Amino acid sequence: MSCDSDCKACKDKCAFEKLQANDKSKINKVIGVVSAKGGVGKSYVTTLLANALAKKGYKVGILDADLTGPSIPASYGLHGMIYSEDGVNIEPAEAANGVKVVSMNLLMEHETDPLVWRGPMLMGVLRQFYQNVNWGELDYLLVDMPPGTSDIQLSIYQLYPLNGLVIVTSSQELVDMIVQKAFKMAGLMHIKVYGLVENMAYFICDECQKKHYIFGAPKAEALAEKFGVKDYAALALKPENTRYIDLGQADILIENELDGIVKALE
Repeated sequence: MSCDSDCKACKDKCAFEKLQANDKSKINKVIGVVSAKGGVGKSYVTTLLANALAKKGYKVGILDADLTGPSIPASYGLHGMIYSEDGVNIEPAEAANGVKVVSMNLLMEHETDPLVWRGPMLMGVLRQFYQNVNWGELDYLLVDMPPGTSDIQLSIYQLYPLNGLVIVTSSQELVDMIVQKAFKMAGLMHIKVYGLVENMAYFICDECQKKHYIFGAPKAEALAEKFGVKDYAALALKPENTRYIDLGQADILIENELDGIVKALE
């Protein structure tokens, strides 16, 4: 039996029926933020999208599905362990701008400890992060996906009730080739792509104020056109943003270049 992730149209009962949030959660839209390759700034873009939506008055949560390489909590200055009042359901942490966060790092006694688990255990956690978290009322739940197009990504696509994706890439030729795998996987799973973000597309010189395309010519427009995606954005490489993230102050970061994609999500 094959699966195209369209559970509503499927008559078969299987292990990949879409997960349901608990009775303390009401989630309007679930958006995956994905990249086929690590190191392109996917988590950074996730925080920017969350901040932009929160600034517009929406209630936003981030589910950090990158279990073995979580970075969302530290970006928002969230440390220590989240808790459960009833021993079953988890209370999410909350950033200064009201964005709710659940991440593996918030369940570890020491956040620098590695998570050395096999796939089935990781999938158990990802089920809990959706089903057993008291998200409350959310307009948007952003899922910061682990990089790649392997079994864990496939399982998330099949289990989470995703409304669509935002794909993150950078300008290198190698990344350009790999990100096409993410587009094609989304197509195979019949999941809409709302937008494409080309991160670290250029650097603005302090002296001359010119754009320097340090990783090669921008490719977002051509990629978006190739895969029929209307909304795309190219983000500058900004050292000052890195400093804010290192200080745990990601909540103050807003990039207007993402306005088109944010509007597409509405």
